[in-house]
Amino acid sequence: MSDLIALANAHCIARKGSEFKLTEARIRELQPEVPGWELVEDRHALSKTFKFKDYYRTMSFVNALAHMANREDHHPDLGVHYDRCVVRYSTHDVGGLSENDFICAAKADALA
Repeated sequence: MSDLIALANAHCIARKGSEFKLTEARIRELQPEVPGWELVEDRHALSKTFKFKDYYRTMSFVNALAHMANREDHHPDLGVHYDRCVVRYSTHDVGGLSENDFICAAKADALA
């Protein structure tokens, strides 16, 4: 991914193998581009809670997120509640975080 392309405008590329796992330095470079996202699970995943006024708005976000995830072929783990959705990204095929996680985090922010 080119650093000149905003994360929300980039697209995911299939990444398999530990060579695509982000280094600590690259994670530190990308994290400011997705404000509000936390590193969790010993820095192997990104997580953010999106809050909404009601169930309808929560589900609208979840459905939009599902369409985006399908388009990018990169799917988050979700915790769906009445007024919030917890979104967690990690790339299982690399054993941690990849650039795809940051791309989709930025796209999720744009949806919200």
